[in-house]
Amino acid sequence: MIDVVLFHPEIPQNTGNLMRVSAVTGIRLHLIEPLGFSLEEPRLRRAGLDYRDWAKVSVHPNLETCLSHLAPVRTLALSGAGTVPYTDVQYGERDVLLFGPESVGLPDDVLESADEVLRIPMLPDRRSLNLANSVSIVVYEVWRQHGFPGAV
Repeated sequence: MIDVVLFHPEIPQNTGNLMRVSAVTGIRLHLIEPLGFSLEEPRLRRAGLDYRDWAKVSVHPNLETCLSHLAPVRTLALSGAGTVPYTDVQYGERDVLLFGPESVGLPDDVLESADEVLRIPMLPDRRSLNLANSVSIVVYEVWRQHGFPGAV
């Protein structure tokens, strides 16, 4: 599976839920500091339940260090400002999916450095989806495209 990067995540429950997604799909979850919570946060632990030990989670001091470590073929940012629907992309195993903080999304300089900016279609005049839901939607599309490897 691919790598998912959360740039400055703010809400512990979203990250806890995504730890569960990591555990059940095999994605690797990368968190870019600063985090808006401690990894020992009770709400994060509660959301992640007993899946935390199965999740593949790394913390990086900044985006540059993370991307240097991952050496992705493409960095695909997700944003309401994106022009390409996430379903119109063929995902590779070395692609990175990049999601922004819950309150403000990805900053312009990060969006400009991405290879492509994708969007999840929504009805007009809606600001955004929940971060954990957004990541899950795209992760399951990637996993589907690859034939759900490892799933029963």
